[in-house]
Amino acid sequence: MKVVKAPFMRRFIRMAADSWEQGWHERNGGNLSYRIRHSEIEPLFDKLVLGVWRPCCVHVPMLAGEFFAITAAGSYFRNIPEDPERCVGIIQLDETGTAYRQCWGFAEGGCPTSELPTHLLNHQVRTLASGGIDRVLHHAHPVDINALTFALPLDSETFTRRLWATISECALVFPDGVGVLAWDVPGSVELALATADLMERTHAVVWAHHGILCAGATFDDAFGLMHTIEKAAAVQVRVLAMGDPRPDQRITDEDVNRLAQYYGLRLSIP
Repeated sequence: MKVVKAPFMRRFIRMAADSWEQGWHERNGGNLSYRIRHSEIEPLFDKLVLGVWRPCCVHVPMLAGEFFAITAAGSYFRNIPEDPERCVGIIQLDETGTAYRQCWGFAEGGCPTSELPTHLLNHQVRTLASGGIDRVLHHAHPVDINALTFALPLDSETFTRRLWATISECALVFPDGVGVLAWDVPGSVELALATADLMERTHAVVWAHHGILCAGATFDDAFGLMHTIEKAAAVQVRVLAMGDPRPDQRITDEDVNRLAQYYGLRLSIP
């Protein structure tokens, strides 16, 4: 079987295409990664070409030996369906979780996204927090959640409560809230560490004036989480553009608690 025909890679490519169609990835903005199951990578061993070990710039011992599909640095999401072997690659971590090697893809001299440290640190955090269930990390630049970082206080409680109060299903989709971080240098280890701290308690972290990082057990989970957050943000942007004429006419904290009780949710704010 060709690597691009593997079921996990087909889902990876479809999510990239869907995200591009949503308008979340201008130029080469955003990145996507998937922690590959051993049962998924084993049939492809004869298609892998093992490269030299390179430093990860972070230490992720819980991910030692793991394989990841990840977007290439500088790649455009719009080109992933047409040229996955150039825009996507597979890497493996060494037995210490401090180095990686390229195993497939990254054609024409490519390499993993510059935000590889962020992906690895947050994969480790979500792997521990979810008991190994979470496997997808998706970073994108949706317009409306970004716009809200210019309008709302940059704290997790404000964003979480405002989004929960916008669409009834929000608390159902992200009962663990939305984390928010002030601006920092994209791709920096500092941003990766701050994000990982929040990701211990939530599946979504907003980077002010930049974008959002979402985690999920499946591609559908991660895409659906980002889609829901961005839709709620779009409603909030429109409401604020109208001057927030009826601030008393929204879902209240009491309403959210009633929803949680009815559906057996454990609500939390990171």
